Amino acid sequence: MEALIELVQFILQNLINALQRGSFYAVISIGYSMVYGVLMLFNFAHGDIFMVATYIGFGIATLFLALFSGFLPGPLIFLATIVITMFLASWIGVFVEVAGYRPLRSAPRASAAITGLMIGIIFETGILILLGAKRLSFPPLMESIAYNVGGVYFTNVKVMIIIISLLLMLALHTFIQKTKWGMAMRAMSYDFLAVPLMGVSINVIAPLTFAVGAGLAAVAGILYGQAYPILDPYMGVIIGWKAFVAAILGGRGSIKGAALAGYLIGFIEIFVATIFPSTLRDLIAYSIILLILTYRPRGFFGMEHSTKLRL
Repeated sequence: MEALIELVQFILQNLINALQRGSFYAVISIGYSMVYGVLMLFNFAHGDIFMVATYIGFGIATLFLALFSGFLPGPLIFLATIVITMFLASWIGVFVEVAGYRPLRSAPRASAAITGLMIGIIFETGILILLGAKRLSFPPLMESIAYNVGGVYFTNVKVMIIIISLLLMLALHTFIQKTKWGMAMRAMSYDFLAVPLMGVSINVIAPLTFAVGAGLAAVAGILYGQAYPILDPYMGVIIGWKAFVAAILGGRGSIKGAALAGYLIGFIEIFVATIFPSTLRDLIAYSIILLILTYRPRGFFGMEHSTKLRL
């Protein structure tokens, strides 16, 4: 009986840890999936947009704490940091689309992919020039309170990250299903060449898609800074590629699939790391994903010859 209780505690403890880690992959991967669903290209600069947004959130949070630490409660500073960072990051997404991808719409897809990689390198180099290579520590915006429920340990910050991520996905679902902008994005995902002939401007929907994806990445960046407070100019590379894998595993263009795959990758990484040496975590985790794609090459919700934005 005692062994069974310990097993349940082990599973629940790692389940909570996996939900937190998977939340980052899920939210970021949605940005990849949205852009592909609408424009049939992957924004390979998305991981570095996440990185830049995290640094922006760091700057805003540091400023607010210096100015209002004794006057405003932590949750209000946290909320203001999220809102302002989302706004600024959204404009970065618009800039990437207008300056980087719009001139290449008629170019081969390889050109757009290379452009995304180059934009990412520009962002990384820009951060190095402005702030140097020294790692920075994201300031805690909320007091961390630890709980022990039946031998399972978690904090209020960890629960907050999971809840906010789920609420973001619900808000995105509502936006795409219930608004005219969302309807236009779904229509564009069916045929981004024919739909503009019906009066839907791709020059409006494309930057909007990039803006929404960048805004989601900004929230993921701030939440990531609360969970893992070390900032690095190259932090977006590994996380971005893992989120890209989640977008592929979920099925290209499927928002629901990207979110599900993001959580699945988080689960696999956490549970593998608790059983095997941490040095083997990525090897085993992504070998499992490769095996899944071998038998399900179009991902969980991918369809043959389909590039539609689905929920």
